[in-house]
Amino acid sequence: MSQQSVNQTTSEWKPIEKIAFRFFFIYFLIQIIPIDWKFWREFFSINWLHVHFKQIFDLAHYTPKFFSPESIPQWGLGAFADWAVFFIVAAIGTLIWSVFDKQKQEYNNLYYGLRVALRYRLAIAVIAFGFIKLFPLQMPYPSLSNLHTNYGDFFAWKIYFHTVGIAPNYESFLGFVEIVAGFLLFFRRTVTFGAGLIIGFIGNVAFANGSYDAGDLVYSTFLVLMALFLFYYDVPRLFRLLAEEKPTKANRFVPQWSAKWVVVTRKALRASFVIFVLVYGFKTYANYKSDPYILPKTPALKNSYGYYNVREFILNKDTLAYSLTNPGRWQDVVFEKWSTLSIKSSRPVKIDVTNGDGLHEKDIDRNYESAGVAGRHYFYYEADTIQHTLALQNKNLNHRSEKLLLHYNWANDSTLVLKGINENHDSINVVLDRVNKKYMMFEGRRKPVKL
Repeated sequence: MSQQSVNQTTSEWKPIEKIAFRFFFIYFLIQIIPIDWKFWREFFSINWLHVHFKQIFDLAHYTPKFFSPESIPQWGLGAFADWAVFFIVAAIGTLIWSVFDKQKQEYNNLYYGLRVALRYRLAIAVIAFGFIKLFPLQMPYPSLSNLHTNYGDFFAWKIYFHTVGIAPNYESFLGFVEIVAGFLLFFRRTVTFGAGLIIGFIGNVAFANGSYDAGDLVYSTFLVLMALFLFYYDVPRLFRLLAEEKPTKANRFVPQWSAKWVVVTRKALRASFVIFVLVYGFKTYANYKSDPYILPKTPALKNSYGYYNVREFILNKDTLAYSLTNPGRWQDVVFEKWSTLSIKSSRPVKIDVTNGDGLHEKDIDRNYESAGVAGRHYFYYEADTIQHTLALQNKNLNHRSEKLLLHYNWANDSTLVLKGINENHDSINVVLDRVNKKYMMFEGRRKPVKL
């Protein structure tokens, strides 16, 4: 295979440069090439004629792992245990490579190839995250139950997600920035701009992930590391231009491969990237409009949405006065716009420590709203509008066995009466009064509101 180059630099690399390149070449390749059998299991299990955007996102989110998530901490330095293995493998590979390749003067072609691989891998990653922010799916608007949860009952990551989710337009702007950065990596002349944008943007995300225990700390840090590697390519020229204020020429080294398979591969990669963006973008938008995967899709009981005070609560024929300490007495109830009912009581909650980001077909398994939250008990319910019954089941993974069967009756437009059996098989009779409560977030800050 013959090869030529445009403006090729033929000067010999320094020994330290060759060693560093060998290390990073191995280190990055073993992280971006799908060597994990679980990746291919997931890939071939997908029905590509009816693919869900979350399935594409999970593939784009892939990184090989030597340790199971349960065996290492998810936060702090312990979360980087896999990186220690990558470092050792890359170091051993560098040693072997250096012993058997002492005559090589430079690695310009391999360096170019590695940069191309990192450009595409990084572009896919940031665009995958960008679309789920552009169409605000990753951090949805806080639910009504969340608005009636004490600040101290939230995990730190949930507060962070609510802080972003409360401003959907801002979240969409963040997604737009990520998508633009990804497209800048697609063109050689704008790679440095795209990498610099990602360093600042994803770098901030990595710090937030670490500070708020939001997960994805390792992955977001890896994205920054790839961006730094790409950005470093132009650092000497930027320093010469901006710091030393000297004339500077861009490095326009481009290998010219004559082999047909190389040309075909390049075109296939570009076409695959375009197809990925189009299909993933369309699927993400479609799910945003019809089925936001992170929240339940089944509509709520008709006209039930709202916040309710528990005016009367009878347990086994004993009327319980309102109490902040009695674990058996409900304090308030919230009906969401979907098939979720949440109850506030002093009964202890074993918190769901997941992030609720999984892809689930059943609403009861869509646990984002209840993950990382204490103080309230979240129930999925099925409403029988003929028999006027509600079959409730606790959505928390740690309390999934709790079930209630309640008969409901509207005494008037704002009073709902519930009778039935609670999770302890005790009989209950509950009278709920809907509160016509104003929420500044819903009303807006730029118009007068009567509270």
